[in-house]
Amino acid sequence: MFIDRVVIEVRSGKGGDGRIAFVHEKYRPLGGPSGGNGGRGGSVYLRCSTKVGTLVNFRHSRAFIANDGEKGDIKNMYGRGAEDVYVDVPVGTVVFLEENHKFLCDLDEPGKTILVAKGGRGGRGNAAFKSNRNKCPKIAENGLPGEKKKLILELKLVADVGIIGFPSVGKSTFINLVSNVKAEIGDYDFTTIVPNLGVTYLPDKSSFVLADMPGLIQGAHLGKGLGLLFLRHIERTKVLIHMVDMSGTRDPYEAYLAIRKELEEYGMHLVDRPEVIVASKMDEEGAEERFEKFKKQVNKVVIPISCLEDKNINLVLYRCKDLLKDAKTYPVYSEEDEEIVIDATKENAEVFDIIRTGEHSFEIVGERVLRTYNLINISTDEGMMRLITYLNKIGVDNKLKELHAEDGDIVKLSDFELEYFE
Repeated sequence: MFIDRVVIEVRSGKGGDGRIAFVHEKYRPLGGPSGGNGGRGGSVYLRCSTKVGTLVNFRHSRAFIANDGEKGDIKNMYGRGAEDVYVDVPVGTVVFLEENHKFLCDLDEPGKTILVAKGGRGGRGNAAFKSNRNKCPKIAENGLPGEKKKLILELKLVADVGIIGFPSVGKSTFINLVSNVKAEIGDYDFTTIVPNLGVTYLPDKSSFVLADMPGLIQGAHLGKGLGLLFLRHIERTKVLIHMVDMSGTRDPYEAYLAIRKELEEYGMHLVDRPEVIVASKMDEEGAEERFEKFKKQVNKVVIPISCLEDKNINLVLYRCKDLLKDAKTYPVYSEEDEEIVIDATKENAEVFDIIRTGEHSFEIVGERVLRTYNLINISTDEGMMRLITYLNKIGVDNKLKELHAEDGDIVKLSDFELEYFE
């Protein structure tokens, strides 16, 4: 079974909480704070591997979850960090975020690895807060939460040359003849329902990878037939063999223009790639006349072949080899899909924002303020004071005044609520 598109969920581990502890030993009456830091949560990585060929393994295993880091302990003992999770994917896998289809990475080389969910940092224990002004701190940090994401994995075959054309034009017969692939052949349309990948070896000992694609019909760029399955896999190819049937099943020139139109409509620079036009089934009756007419209409170099008679097969392969020398590699995603990314680390980036959620209720939002809140352990009085001091420092109180907040209004920050008083 060939699976080339799946949606998976990845969850990294939460960092371990820091510990609040003090030394209680007979000969150390003033031992002081001894709470250790929490361990780092496990991260989730995608790793490109030659050991897997399709995404079929993800049919039943669609969630990959890393463990949480352990909590800090007494006597300044750190919590154990969780192990990272590595998920092996086939060479040629492209990764997107499901929520906005944002491109993340192209895993096109064996061993290439991408971090897709970073483990949360462990919180600091109270020993880390000891200072000359506070020799007995009763505060510690919580571990930062992990990340949870849904990812789209798309497998785009890594082939040098893709064979395209309408159904039943001879693509499978050609790749069977020139490589070790045993593609299904039949006298009906769509005998090829998944791409076939093979290596062809020329008499001069050179070689390249060929991909026989499922047949294309009009409207393929909209998903008709096996269109998207067909088009997705030729995004990575450098050269196209455009095979046109001369048996008389359909008009060769109209078929050629229809395929070119589909490539143009799909985009991704498919129509700009070097093309070897091949007239197939030249052993059929009337093929010569149709070939001569087609050659004049297209006004380009057309190579006539017959797989039955083994005619001009090597000529096509050497032509592909010559084009591959200078062929351009195109990206597997559209530059138009790239999004503008705002650097939140800059000084002028907003730390927080406040939105009114009701007549007497507000909510504090913002990635940076939420991150700091998640770190603060508010289970102790000192921790609570630290949170209030931080909110005042970044200007939450002034912002609420600007929004005309009244005494008794509810202000929410994540799962924490407090009442506003001027």
